[in-house]
Amino acid sequence: MSGRETVLGRIRRALADVPRTERPDQAPVARDHLRVHGERSARETARLLAAHLVDYRAHVSHCTPADLPQTIADLLARRGSRSVVTPAGVPAKWLPEDVERVTDSAALTPLDLDAVGSVVTGCAVAVAETGTLVLDASEDQGRRRITLVPDHHICVVRVPEQVVDSVPQALERLDPARPQTWISGPSATSDIELDRVEGVHGPRTLDVVLVAAEAEATGTEADAAGTAEGARGARGAETAGG
Repeated sequence: MSGRETVLGRIRRALADVPRTERPDQAPVARDHLRVHGERSARETARLLAAHLVDYRAHVSHCTPADLPQTIADLLARRGSRSVVTPAGVPAKWLPEDVERVTDSAALTPLDLDAVGSVVTGCAVAVAETGTLVLDASEDQGRRRITLVPDHHICVVRVPEQVVDSVPQALERLDPARPQTWISGPSATSDIELDRVEGVHGPRTLDVVLVAAEAEATGTEADAAGTAEGARGARGAETAGG
């Protein structure tokens, strides 16, 4: 018996008691799982997001809307980027005048994108409990390829309106018909020797800018690093304790 036949046979046995006319939406599914692990204020949720982003080796910056252009300019200068690809919905005022803006279009090839220094996008939603950014190809996020090919990604997150505690809350905000890219830190993989390599499946460097009316509402990089260390310690204690 082939592997395919084995798998299909197991599926048939699992569905043996299901009427042939029944459809998935007709079968009730228990939804009694926890939607959020703990109660947090908006400030605490933003700080947890920053902590998990740092834990995943992303770089986190904090600023107000008025300071966003300068923050992005500083990040591009630090990277040495002279060109930036952006989706059409990213405001021109976000970028410094001395950097070439490459507006995304279907004519751009992977080679064209590989020659660009950085990509700047917004996001659809950010998940604090997992440190995840979700892009859904909206006007300020663009096609998936522009956030996978360039080696440096700057993602702008509005706090608190784009930040949620948990994955279930994020799913409620997303349109399942739209293409989605879920990002938890810069691209990374490990070979059989467990040597970590970054940049294989996407950007080698991920900068996340948390934009709030008051920048301190999202904490500082030191706060995030300390919270991330605490989260790692708690996970280690849970693992040791079974």
